[in-house]
Amino acid sequence: MRIFDPHIHMTSRTTDDYERMAAAGVRALVEPAFWLGQPRTSVGSFTDYFDALVGWEPFRASQFGIRHHATIALNPKEANDPRCADVLEVLPRYLEKDRVVAVGEIGYDSMTAEEETAFAAQLQLAIAHELPALVHTPHRDKARGTERSIKVVAESGIEPGRVAIDHLNEVTVRTVKESGCWAGFSIYPDTKMSPPRMVEILKEFGTDRVLVNSAADWGRSDPLLTRETADLMLAQGFTEDDVDLVFWRNPVEFYGQSGKLELEDDQAERGPLFEGNSILRGGS
Repeated sequence: MRIFDPHIHMTSRTTDDYERMAAAGVRALVEPAFWLGQPRTSVGSFTDYFDALVGWEPFRASQFGIRHHATIALNPKEANDPRCADVLEVLPRYLEKDRVVAVGEIGYDSMTAEEETAFAAQLQLAIAHELPALVHTPHRDKARGTERSIKVVAESGIEPGRVAIDHLNEVTVRTVKESGCWAGFSIYPDTKMSPPRMVEILKEFGTDRVLVNSAADWGRSDPLLTRETADLMLAQGFTEDDVDLVFWRNPVEFYGQSGKLELEDDQAERGPLFEGNSILRGGS
């Protein structure tokens, strides 16, 4: 089994986690820029973090045969802090870097005017840099936040198929699927989605344009819940091809729109899906 975790915060994890993930079948991942748990008070603290996402973390991952990619953004929570506003000015240079495959996480935390301004501005950056966008939906009042996110996406002019709206649940999945955006789900031990709930959603809504991730961070989380969900899919009657679609081909298709995915040829297992596809650049 091959797994591509499309949203996991490895900055918060130990090197032992990389080893465990590799043993479980994780071969590639995307690490979105996010809130580290403590307020950052200057642009420099963000640039140091971004430098780690495009430098140190790919090195750590490579020790275990895992291809590391990143998304870069001013996250919704810190968009409310005026000291962080100038982060928007430094994003373009990072969005041009190798293996930066989307603008994200962007969207809402508390649904403030400041968050919406940063959200809209970064969607425009995604358009300008020809990158997909990864949207964070708020933990509170998720249904309203998801509907509002879809509205901002529509107003931006970005193609819905280039947007993934993440942290969904049973209440919000239909709205996102009907919008044409990709539907993202985070599997957690106690909050967000569980493997059984995720499998039931896949039974009802299908496997098309679905991204399932562990989003493992500094809170209680588990980077192996992607594998646990995949195993449960098989136990519940899904085929190996269904599992490969959800946990490999879907993330490759979504982030491949960046033109900057870097996967080994043997990871990609070239076939009709990848024939002539420039997104797979081999190793470096």
